[in-house]
Amino acid sequence: MIKVAPSVLAADYVNLQKDIEMAEQAGAEYLHIDVMDGHFVPSISYGPDFVKAMRPVTKMVLDVHLMVQDPEHLIPNFLEAGSEIIGIQVEATKHIHRALQMIKNGGAKAEVVLNPGTPVEMIKPVLHMVDQVLVMTVNPGFGGQKFLPETVAKIKELDTIKKENGYDFDIEIDGGINNETVVPCYEAGATVAVAGSYVYGAEDPASRIQAIKDATK
Repeated sequence: MIKVAPSVLAADYVNLQKDIEMAEQAGAEYLHIDVMDGHFVPSISYGPDFVKAMRPVTKMVLDVHLMVQDPEHLIPNFLEAGSEIIGIQVEATKHIHRALQMIKNGGAKAEVVLNPGTPVEMIKPVLHMVDQVLVMTVNPGFGGQKFLPETVAKIKELDTIKKENGYDFDIEIDGGINNETVVPCYEAGATVAVAGSYVYGAEDPASRIQAIKDATK
């Protein structure tokens, strides 16, 4: 069964604590937090204080995705804020190895992130040191996009590399995920599913979290 990471990008900001508590009570393991800087992606979201404010209200793993240019400048702030997983885009830094080392040395789990148009080959040199790989199944920066089926092959490729080398990283998927699109991803090797509008756009968000889990039993 896949782990579920509801994305707060799609939650109700006015009633955010309520939405966070609902996700935890529904059985979600992670809380996914998209940080956007207006440079690497067009949108702007939140900063480390947002993460810090969440830490006392939930026991879910705070899974922070830095969609920012030159993430090295922000990693220390997000470590201090209580992030447990920090993901950085391989396309956003010239020093991916060093950036991942910064995360691990700071006591968090390190994640490398691939955009749909970026091949797995780009991250092979750092796969031995990561705790999680995030495969973007839409182009990053906006919620509510349609799942890109061609990204499933990338998940399978990562799963093969993982098994052949004895690695133990999680494979996370993000973008257009629902109880149907999660199935081929799970079958290809995905272990964590981010879901935003599918969960928080529903009348009964808890049932949507369960639907993703039920689809991957």
